[in-house]
Amino acid sequence: MLLKNAQIELTVDGYTAEGSGVGHCDGMAVFVGNAAVGDRLKVHIIKSKKTYAIGKIVDILEPSEDRIPVDCPYFNSCGGCAYRHISYEAELNAKKDRVEQAFSRLSHIDIKAESVCGGETTRYRNKAQFPVGLDKEIKIGFFAPRSHRIIDCSDCLLQPEEFSEITDVFREWIRDKNISLYDEKTHKGVLRHIYLRKAAATGEIMVCAVINADSLPEANDLEKRLKKIENIKTLVLNINREKTNVILGKKCINIFGDGYITDILCGNKIRISPLSFYQVNRNQAQRLYEKAAEYAGLSGKETLLDLYCGAGTIGLSMADKVKKVIGVEIVPEAVEDARINAEINIIKNAEFFCGDASDAAKMLKEKGIKPDCIILDPPRKGCDGELIKTVSEMNPERIVYVSCDPATLARDCAVFKDYGYKTDRLSVFDLFPRTVHVETVVLMTKKKG
Repeated sequence: MLLKNAQIELTVDGYTAEGSGVGHCDGMAVFVGNAAVGDRLKVHIIKSKKTYAIGKIVDILEPSEDRIPVDCPYFNSCGGCAYRHISYEAELNAKKDRVEQAFSRLSHIDIKAESVCGGETTRYRNKAQFPVGLDKEIKIGFFAPRSHRIIDCSDCLLQPEEFSEITDVFREWIRDKNISLYDEKTHKGVLRHIYLRKAAATGEIMVCAVINADSLPEANDLEKRLKKIENIKTLVLNINREKTNVILGKKCINIFGDGYITDILCGNKIRISPLSFYQVNRNQAQRLYEKAAEYAGLSGKETLLDLYCGAGTIGLSMADKVKKVIGVEIVPEAVEDARINAEINIIKNAEFFCGDASDAAKMLKEKGIKPDCIILDPPRKGCDGELIKTVSEMNPERIVYVSCDPATLARDCAVFKDYGYKTDRLSVFDLFPRTVHVETVVLMTKKKG
């Protein structure tokens, strides 16, 4: 067993799901942040358990060939990115390995990714949620890892440049008008978060101020300042007076504009409001949806069931390739967005229901609706056993499963296997370059006989 405060030499041979490097010493796994596969390191042990240890880099004795200079001054403190210190090729390989190992280890399904789709590594996010606080100085940025301490950030390389311009306007306005900032401990102060969205195709920007009040003081002055920035289409107040870590409340008030922006995804206009779900990387999402449509193998005669449909983006992207689209989503605002998105794109063969995916799947099954293909795009926790059972009993020829967590995807594919579905195809899409997150799409088909 390694002792705390010991110093060891370590060669890194892998990555964890959280992006830390992994090496082995005396048969024990040692996890080291900001390490790269191939590094030989001098490591200080800061925590030691029976089966693993956590270390901190003291010195890089021999750097990995994958190492590159870090281009962000916040990399070591912010925690948003995990891979800014290695080449993008190495990052894509690590993500591919993570997905394939999840299938091999957790579901005992031997499958290799047929494609790994990388994208832009900077300025690709269309959404940012900046906590706002006061610690001698105004702080607008991101929470440090495993804490609610705000790391002040003047420019995040993952965000559009306009977002920094907007947060600068907020800094000056807060200072000039003495706007009170929210304190989690006392539950006092007005401004909690600055929430920004940009439509990649149209350039439209939505600014949303999340407040611990029913109105925002000096809102007219803020409006005047923001209107000097090109492409800001709307300013919205989101009311969140709850003592919670959840960022958004349920009520929105428009200060100017319509309260939404419009993007174009897979040829469809998509309305995005503060409470809408929308993929943060539009360009990569479009590629992912195109692959999902390829896996679905649609001919124009099918009934397509889109579970966890959000604002309807996946199902609507395939509407011209099927006879009917049925979407199910538990968030009422998202269902309303989906219906509006169908209307503005003159899509008449799509209908959307609000409800729990498992309950809705049962209801549709009882009504005798037999989808030819089912799209699953669940949250990170994956699908529950009851939903998998109901989906399998609907007996679709094909199931296309889009996932943001390789572990829960592999687990669920193993359960589908028990119901007679074979995992045939797998593709990896990097919607979140430089972070630990990765998106995956698989095709499952009903076994014959």
